[in-house]
Amino acid sequence: MQNHINPAFSGPRDMIGLEVSPESSLVDEPVKIQAWGLLPQQTITLRAWLEDEKGQIFSSRAFYRSDMEGKVNLESSPAIGGDFEGVYPMGLFWSLKPSIPFFRLIKRDVMGSPWYIHLELYPYQVISPLHEETPRVSKIIERWYVSPGVQRLHIRKGRVRGALFLPPGEGPFLGVVDMFGGIGGLTEFRSSLLASRGFAALALAYFAYEDLPKSLIHADLTYFEEAAQYLQSHPKVSAAGVGVIGICKGAEMALAMACYLPQVRATVCINGTNAVNVNSLGYGDLLLNGIPYQAEAGLVTDIGALKISKAFGDPRTPEHQDSILPLEKARGPILFLVGDNDQIYDSLFFAKEALARAQKYGKKDVYMQCYPGAGHLIEPPGSPFCPVSQYPFLPLPLMWGGELLPHCRAQEDSWREIQDFLRRNIPHSPRNKL
Repeated sequence: MQNHINPAFSGPRDMIGLEVSPESSLVDEPVKIQAWGLLPQQTITLRAWLEDEKGQIFSSRAFYRSDMEGKVNLESSPAIGGDFEGVYPMGLFWSLKPSIPFFRLIKRDVMGSPWYIHLELYPYQVISPLHEETPRVSKIIERWYVSPGVQRLHIRKGRVRGALFLPPGEGPFLGVVDMFGGIGGLTEFRSSLLASRGFAALALAYFAYEDLPKSLIHADLTYFEEAAQYLQSHPKVSAAGVGVIGICKGAEMALAMACYLPQVRATVCINGTNAVNVNSLGYGDLLLNGIPYQAEAGLVTDIGALKISKAFGDPRTPEHQDSILPLEKARGPILFLVGDNDQIYDSLFFAKEALARAQKYGKKDVYMQCYPGAGHLIEPPGSPFCPVSQYPFLPLPLMWGGELLPHCRAQEDSWREIQDFLRRNIPHSPRNKL
């Protein structure tokens, strides 16, 4: 297969233009891309690429055909091939893929630098540029995870470990505890974006970070209570209560916080479960044993990745009833966001079980939003689709699931849903008094 198809004439060199607006923005903001000065009905390639903090290259490409005026506008021009097809203005960002398989793009240094995304135009079809080829026109744009004026505070307060992101100004701001899942450590990119949208967001680590436990064998809910108390008592945070958001194991911890902690007034669970799984959970005299993980139920796919959605036990069985989290005790509303193509959990099943329990106990403020075609890693807009990647605690890559276009549309929709839900339901207190 040839690398590219280069017509004999591809237009005057000095007439072809490429405009990208804005050239610096937050990653959750849309970008407009237009090209002009082309021949009518000319096939071109638009390519995007970036280098991550570990030196890995992620790239995407799409082929377009110019209109009769020699223009391409990604808001109206359909991609006719490449990594996607159809009218998707952000498709080049959504479809960024690693040059070495199974790497995941995660921004670690949210404060120090943006992603520098190179956008290139080739006036012919290019599958993958050769070393000697140069684009006819190129732009470099900045995609930030933090807006100007947002402050990051490294947190070592009592047992609490994490990073607090505060918007500019005196507040008080609505406070949100933000947690990720089974990879452990500290992940900050969602918290920095939440702060950029006006929330005081505490990115909370709970294992495999600094002096915290290396693995999550037992979760002590008093640790999470200490984090919620710290956030609620901060002078720039509304004192009437906080919100919690989590994904995967973080969603399970968020649901546990909602059930038992009075500080939690609104909870978002992204692709989590309705029960304690694998690890145990304690809170004072309370002890919930986790539903055992059935490693033998994992499936190895044809690409050599591991699919584990059937390895988690059924909370409906009699022996697992005591592991179910009593969401009817939550003091505020709960929103379950799920992808029906999640390959880690059967998250749609778990969310339906949670809704059934809420109905049984008369709790009317439990909601579910299901996204057809979305996988496990539902993240803020601008996060490239990642269906499979390496996992630090397993020898094989993990299947996260999902399909490119519906998954990325879900990220756009859920980000608005999350912010609206938190703003509606976290109580605002004008003075920092309990």
